[in-house]
Amino acid sequence: MDFLQAIILSVVEGITEFLPISSTGHLILASNLLNIPQTEFVKDFEIVIQLGAILSIVFLYFGRFMQSSQIWKKILAAFIPTAVVGFILFKFIKEFLLGNLYITLFALFVGGILLILLELLYKEKEHHVDSIEEIPLRNAFLIGLFQAIAVIPGVSRSASTIVTALFLGTKRKAAAEFSFLLAVPTMLAATLLDITKSNFSFNEGQWTILATGFVGSFIVAVIVVKLFLRYLQNHSFISFGIYRIVVSLIFWYILIK
Repeated sequence: MDFLQAIILSVVEGITEFLPISSTGHLILASNLLNIPQTEFVKDFEIVIQLGAILSIVFLYFGRFMQSSQIWKKILAAFIPTAVVGFILFKFIKEFLLGNLYITLFALFVGGILLILLELLYKEKEHHVDSIEEIPLRNAFLIGLFQAIAVIPGVSRSASTIVTALFLGTKRKAAAEFSFLLAVPTMLAATLLDITKSNFSFNEGQWTILATGFVGSFIVAVIVVKLFLRYLQNHSFISFGIYRIVVSLIFWYILIK
């Protein structure tokens, strides 16, 4: 992997991490387009740039983090099921799921259909929860349980958490913000676990590439999060579902051809 490829992947990560279209899936597709082999270092790079995107949330929501213990209780309740699944299945995820193009495309396609159907069924009501502090602990746990499905590349952590929150009676903005905040411990734990398993065995050039990708994804994610929250004020997720289906079909066609 060279610096240009690192920058491209970091931009892809920054754009897709918080949108319901699967950042992992897009990184796999982008890597295939750029002819980047799925080596152990590339898998480590993908997780590190995800951390860069996640820390954009710490930057944007630092005040909320510090001021509300209620938020941390909800995040912890949602994080536990994901942490258990991720720890138990870490080796399987790393060796068999990450980098699997066929699983990614299938998940993108099915996820796109489900996103459209669920959006058509969802009706926001006045009594729905409009802040993270008001989300019940039971609902937070269930959101985290569904987040665990996102260990499958192409599923989208953002989509699984936001859609679950919506159907548990949470308004769009609160659902999206809870998904953003939940991403912090989730991806931080994944990154630390991955680096520990890798025994910090990076050379100087690799550390430089990791730093480049980290900074790039952080900057892009800050911009995208702000734009996404504005978008949710007047739009649904149907366009994201259509996008997922189109992208998966295009890549299936390329593979078959």
